[in-house]
Amino acid sequence: MESNADNVRSQMRKGVLEYCILCILDKHEAYASNLIEELKKADMIVVEGTLYPLLTRQKNQGLLAYRWEESTQGPPRKYYTITDKGRAQLAEMDAAWQEMVNSIANLKK
Repeated sequence: MESNADNVRSQMRKGVLEYCILCILDKHEAYASNLIEELKKADMIVVEGTLYPLLTRQKNQGLLAYRWEESTQGPPRKYYTITDKGRAQLAEMDAAWQEMVNSIANLKK
C-alpha cells in the first residue's frame, strides 16, 4: 500500500517529467527506451504508458521533433530531438524551477 508521502512524491515527479524530458534531450537525442532508462536512473520512475503521451504532447507543441532510424534489434526506432522552441521552453522552465526552489528555501528559513 502506497503511503501518503509516496503519493506526494509520485505526484511531484509527474509534474516535472516534461521538464526532465527536455533536459535529457537538450544533451542528446534519444528514443523512448533511452528516455525511460535515464529517468529510472534519476529515480524519476516512468513507464512507457506515461512517457508516450508526454512525448506526443511536446511534439505537437513544437518542442520536440523526431526521426526514424532502422534498428538491428527489431522495428525502426523513433529518435527524439529538442527543437529551438523546446530550448526556449527549457530556458523558461529552468528559470521557473530556480524561482520555485528559492521560494521554498525562503519559506523554510
